[in-house]
Amino acid sequence: MRFPFALSAKIAAHIIKHKLRQTPKFALVLQLEPLHTCNLTCTGCGRIREYSTSLKDMMSLEDCLASARECDAPMVSICGGEPLIYPKIEELVAGVLEQGRIVYVCTNGIFMRKKMKDYLAAVYSPSQEATLAKLLAEKLITDKDVETIRKGRTDNRPVIRPTKWMYWNVHVDGLEYTHDLIVEREGVFKECVAAIKMAKLLGFQVATNTTVYRETNVREIEDMFRFFSWLGVDGHTISPGYDYDAAKKDMATRLGKKPEDFFLTRRMTIEKFSRIEDWGKAFTIFGTPVYQEFLAGKRDLTCTAWAIPTRNIRGWKAPCYLMTDGHYPTYREMLEKVDWDKYGVVNGVARDSRCENCMVHCGYDPSGALGTNYQRGDNWKNFRYNFAARPKPYPDGHLVNAFNGFSAGKGHLAEAKAAIKAGAEPENAAQHVGARCGGGETGERDDLLAKIRVASKATAKE
Repeated sequence: MRFPFALSAKIAAHIIKHKLRQTPKFALVLQLEPLHTCNLTCTGCGRIREYSTSLKDMMSLEDCLASARECDAPMVSICGGEPLIYPKIEELVAGVLEQGRIVYVCTNGIFMRKKMKDYLAAVYSPSQEATLAKLLAEKLITDKDVETIRKGRTDNRPVIRPTKWMYWNVHVDGLEYTHDLIVEREGVFKECVAAIKMAKLLGFQVATNTTVYRETNVREIEDMFRFFSWLGVDGHTISPGYDYDAAKKDMATRLGKKPEDFFLTRRMTIEKFSRIEDWGKAFTIFGTPVYQEFLAGKRDLTCTAWAIPTRNIRGWKAPCYLMTDGHYPTYREMLEKVDWDKYGVVNGVARDSRCENCMVHCGYDPSGALGTNYQRGDNWKNFRYNFAARPKPYPDGHLVNAFNGFSAGKGHLAEAKAAIKAGAEPENAAQHVGARCGGGETGERDDLLAKIRVASKATAKE
């Protein structure tokens, strides 16, 4: 099967239950954001800027679990911010699983190996030595890590364990050079790959989550699928980059870029995703084939953002994950008070100008599952896609030139580092630390510029 039977059956049963009850609107996936703090400043993400006044705030564990019960979605996507920064992420994952829900932990991958080492320490016994030896051989853990793992855990906190009900959902926006550029830090792609390798060796389910932008090379996305399929990744989510307000503001004010040069229009999305149906046949692409047809421009869908609600520190975010017109204290109140007919694109006409270029999965993928624009044969199409045989791992994925940036000495900061060694003039060297070199708030640019200035002064004295 393409997806685990138990997971597909749970979601199908949820939909059928509400269809029989004639429930007009109900949740399929809860986007739960327990905090907005993040250790990266990804280009195209306006999330931590939109909630910049509350970066130190977070939802209580009790509030998070109550929100999952309240909307009763069969699947909970724990996101943020970076969810692995949340102090009680282990308790949150365990609590949602105890409620009988499917869990996706949407992470940038940087802290994944740490969490998995905690798991190894919690379950350590001499029988684990072969696994530790393999992880050591793959350089996924160190000798010091092994010593720590052998000591076991001294507390009673839960750990994140492998289960068919949970996925690590790792953010990957291309191969090494592209991904590190978008997340504005070198070495992140390499860490993501190491974390994914370790997760698969330990029996975790892993998915990747990719956003496609205007300059994204479609061939690179296909190579990315080939590489991660070969690594044993269980599935992929992919969605077009949409110019929502917070992202546009961040693009203009923080990076000094024009949003229209980075995000996709609806026409561009259709061009970029013209082969999405072929990808769905060759790789395990999460989402309905109906949504894939929509991305390829073969049909229209009506937005059903209410089916993937967002809950964060301010409440239930409306109308959707990306647009914010208000926050509500309860999911029911959000459903009843939001005028859903004001949003989306119908018959090619945007009801709200902000919706004009949106074709993202959190608004339109549930439409394909719920049959909001039903065409004859859609149900059979979705059933066949979900319950068909899973595509085999790509056999030659190891031939993909995945490490084409930082690992090869060609990262987006390579020119700036070369300028330091050469003692370049600050005015000229600064050009190497612009948009192509990240441009983020990580401090890496400022550190490099400071070093360039020092090197330049030293050269001037010689």
